[in-house]
Amino acid sequence: MKTPAAFISQKPPSPLFLKFTSNCNSRLLCANKSQTIQCGQIKSFENQPQKWGIDFKSGSEPIHLIQNSTSTAATSASESASRTMKKVCLFYCPETHSLAERVAAQSDAIELRSINWRKFKDGFPNLFIPNAHGIRGQHVAFLASFSSPGKIFEQLSVIYALPKLFVSSFTLVLPFFPTGTSERMEDEGDVATAFTLARILSNIPTSRGGPTSLVTFDIHALQERFYFGDTILPCFESAIPLLLNRLQQLPDSDNISIAFPDDGAWKRFHKQLQHFPMIVCNKVRDGNQRIVRIKEGDPRGRHIVIVDDLVQSGGTLIECQKVLAAHGAAKISAYVTHGIFPNSSWERFKQDTGGKPESGLTYFWISDSCPVTVKEVMSKPPFEVLSLAGSIASALQI
Repeated sequence: MKTPAAFISQKPPSPLFLKFTSNCNSRLLCANKSQTIQCGQIKSFENQPQKWGIDFKSGSEPIHLIQNSTSTAATSASESASRTMKKVCLFYCPETHSLAERVAAQSDAIELRSINWRKFKDGFPNLFIPNAHGIRGQHVAFLASFSSPGKIFEQLSVIYALPKLFVSSFTLVLPFFPTGTSERMEDEGDVATAFTLARILSNIPTSRGGPTSLVTFDIHALQERFYFGDTILPCFESAIPLLLNRLQQLPDSDNISIAFPDDGAWKRFHKQLQHFPMIVCNKVRDGNQRIVRIKEGDPRGRHIVIVDDLVQSGGTLIECQKVLAAHGAAKISAYVTHGIFPNSSWERFKQDTGGKPESGLTYFWISDSCPVTVKEVMSKPPFEVLSLAGSIASALQI
C-alpha cells in the first residue's frame, strides 16, 4: 500500500542567488528610472534575492534588472508571518515520538525536546527533563498518549512539572481522551471516569502565561467540555477535515454516502458531513439480541462510508456493514478518529478485493491518535492512517 498522503511533507526549494563579475554594460531599472552600470559593479544580490528580475538579451544588448514589487510584497509578508509565528518547544512521550516528529516537520517554529523516561527497580517512574533552564520563558507543549493507567501516571508527573519551570505558556496535546465513553451514570454507584480525568487535568499548575491549554480531537460527547474546571482551557478539534480531504481524492467521490451506526454518531458528525447523502442506522432489540437496522437512507449502488468517533471490538461496525451490504451498497468503507482495537481486534476487518462488501471493507481510515494501533495496522489493507500532525501544528499556534 502506498504511504498515505497525510504523512508527506514538502518544503519549497532554496532560492538561487546570482553574482555578476563580468565586464559588460547593463541597465538597472528601479523606481521607473534606468541607469547603465558595469556588471563588474554588481557583486551580489544575496541581500535582496526576491526584489529583482533578470531579463537576458542576446548579443551586446544590456541585461535588464527589473525590480519586482509583487515579490517584494510576498517576501515582506512571509517575513512578517515568520516573525509572528509562536516558537514552541514540543515534548513527547515514547509512544508519540513518531507523531511528534511529523508535527515538527510541519513548521520550523516547532522544536522537539526529549525527556528521559526511566524506572526505578520497584517499577515507579524515574523521570528527568534535560536542560530545564533552557525552556524558561518559552512556549512549551507536551504530546501525550494515555493508552493505559500506568502511562497516565508517568505522563501526568511530567505534565504537572513542565508549567512550573517558568515557561511562558503550556499546552497539553491529548489527541484521544480515553475515558470519554464513561461520561454518565446509568445506575447509582457508577463512576464517570471521564469526569475524574477531566478534573485531574483541570488541576495542572498554571504557567507564567496563565492556565494550561488542552487540545483534544473528537471527544466522545461534546457535553464533556463542562467536566473541565476554570483553570484549564480545553480546545476541542475534529479530524473530520482529514476524512473530507481523503474522500475528495477518491475516483468515485461523486458516489459517496455517509452512514452512521447510531443516532449518537449522527448527532456528533452530521453537520460536518452535510453535503453527502446520509444513512442512519440504529440498534433494536430482538429477544436477547441487539440487531442493527437502517433507520433512514438508501445505500443501493453507493460507496458507503461508515463514520464514528472510535472503535473498540468493532462488533457494531461489522453488523452495520452487513446490513448496508444486504441493502445493495456497492462498496463499504469506514472511518473512526480513534482506532483503539483492544486485543488486536483490528484483525476482524478484511479488505474487499472482489466486490463483496458484506465480507470486506474497501478502506478503513483511522487517525494516528492511538500510536500503539498505528504501529500494528500500518501498511495492512484496508487500513490507511490520516495523520493529525498538520492539525496539531496549527493548534499550537492558537
